[in-house]
Amino acid sequence: MRDYLPLLIVGALVGVFSIIFSVAYAAMKNKKESIGFDRNMQDGEIIRRLLAYAKPHIKSFVFVGITMLFSIAYDIAAPLLVGNIEEMVKAGKDGFELHSLYIYVAVYCSILVVSLVCTYLQMVILQKTGQKILSSLREDLFVHIESLSHGQLNLIPVGKLVTRVTNDTNAISMLFTNILVNLVKNVFVIIGVLAAMLCVNYMLTLMVLCFVPFIVLFTVIFRKFSRKAYRQVKNCTTDINTFLSENLSGIKVTQIFNRENKKLSEFAEKNTELRKAKRNQIFVFSVFRPTVYMLYVSSVLCLFFLSAKGYIDGWRFLGQTVTGGVVVTFYMYINKFFNPIQSLAEQFNWLQSAFASAEKIFSVMDIKPQVVDGDDVIEPETIKGDIEFKNVWFAYIGEEWVLKDVSFHVRPNETVAFVGSTGSGKSTILSLICRNYDINKGQILIDGIDIRKIKISVLRRHFGQMLQDVFLFSGTVRSNIVLREDSFTDGQIMEACRYVNADSFISKLEHGLDEPVRERGNNFSAGQRQLLSFVRTVIHKPSVMILDEATANIDTETEILIQNSLEKMMNIGTMLVVAHRLSTIQNADNIILLSHGEIKEQGSHQQLLAQHGRYYRLYTLQSHKEKLVNPPKI
Repeated sequence: MRDYLPLLIVGALVGVFSIIFSVAYAAMKNKKESIGFDRNMQDGEIIRRLLAYAKPHIKSFVFVGITMLFSIAYDIAAPLLVGNIEEMVKAGKDGFELHSLYIYVAVYCSILVVSLVCTYLQMVILQKTGQKILSSLREDLFVHIESLSHGQLNLIPVGKLVTRVTNDTNAISMLFTNILVNLVKNVFVIIGVLAAMLCVNYMLTLMVLCFVPFIVLFTVIFRKFSRKAYRQVKNCTTDINTFLSENLSGIKVTQIFNRENKKLSEFAEKNTELRKAKRNQIFVFSVFRPTVYMLYVSSVLCLFFLSAKGYIDGWRFLGQTVTGGVVVTFYMYINKFFNPIQSLAEQFNWLQSAFASAEKIFSVMDIKPQVVDGDDVIEPETIKGDIEFKNVWFAYIGEEWVLKDVSFHVRPNETVAFVGSTGSGKSTILSLICRNYDINKGQILIDGIDIRKIKISVLRRHFGQMLQDVFLFSGTVRSNIVLREDSFTDGQIMEACRYVNADSFISKLEHGLDEPVRERGNNFSAGQRQLLSFVRTVIHKPSVMILDEATANIDTETEILIQNSLEKMMNIGTMLVVAHRLSTIQNADNIILLSHGEIKEQGSHQQLLAQHGRYYRLYTLQSHKEKLVNPPKI
């Protein structure tokens, strides 16, 4: 027993670590329900969906697999060659042949060169293929986000979506460019090395295999801890990106109300959470990697112990002896056996990151769009603009009705205005007509056709929307006007600009239509942005035009110009207007007054005034206020 004390010490050490990790694993497993630890999507499901993106590039992966075989051949053959060289050198003058040494060295160098070339080709092909797969995944994710309804997008923070399209897809990049191929390669290297060791000396191979159960045990335990750590990192990254997206957009409000310190403390809190998550992730990996290295060192110590004992005492086990060449060969094989395992640890680290990111990406892609085309949709070439609401009920949440049994009819080329207090349902009606939301009850008809029977893209193509909050994209004035297509000439664009009196400020720009537009159009005034929205609506010649408080942010002088343009635009097609200032809608064919989601009055301006109802009181009140604000000049 005393002679085998070193082996007992090594066994006891490994056993202690096994017990400690097993207890920690059991404790973590008991807590998983309370900490939201387990992943909602199984690894097999994630792999299946990711491999669907790799399937079109199967030829590239087959070529990589072929070149990988040459790299594996080097890992298996190199120790044998070195062991034979050692035996030849040790044999001395009687057994040493310089010619044979040259042959061994030449074979070794040839295998090494071929392995290096194949490794280079692998990396080049994998990087190109991986980026193609990543680009395809990112595009599919972006297209899916575009397909979500307004209601769904309102529930998801912009920062979270940005994280899914950028950070999370980048984390998956390593899966295709490195992890999957190296996982396969390392598995084959381990199998090949074990087969070679069995051929050289099965007694020492059995000794090495004694450590394999502990490697499997530690890997399973590490898998659970690393999954939790990576999930925390992903969640904290999403939180901080969401915070930045919102607060950088609203930083002017923060400065106006002098809340910089408050926002800094909130950011510091989220930053601290991310730092702790990263620290936990590093800690998990810093425990696992040295543990695997401990097993490697232990196996080497056992190799040296058994080799020395057999060499000194002539000790034999299962009828096998250990020579110097066998020791050298096994030392290299043990290194090549544990190196892939240690690499697997690192790759497993990245694999958990990729799986955590893939789960979050697929969780977004699994959101079913609420507003979709049916199987029997039609694509009408023209829309006259005949709109009818039949007993429409709608609520954003549950049964908190925003519209209650609303019915009205808009004839082609009519101008209909919607008025009422905030929250009465005016803008909701316009959103439902464009099918940004689907109604709960009732029916909406366009030219006598239920809008759910019309293809969404075709329906919206015939609408032109001019909203109060104009959004301009980074680019140029031209790109923000044409938006849908690039077939418009400069003459057509400028004609549309003159139509809405936008040419007066565009002609003064240094680069004209090619003037750069910064983020959100912050280098243009509110009135200029609104005029640009008018231009891009008019140039596409919509059948139905929608103005949702489109003149609210425009000064009086500009509003006069736009009112002149609106009178001309009424001849283009049907026009639906939401306005708080009743003076801007006096020429409307029909005015619908809403209150708490119900139609209370409707008729022309003169008809409503004659009724002396709600509209009359609202108009009288506004007229009185305007006289107080703008008294007549004497």
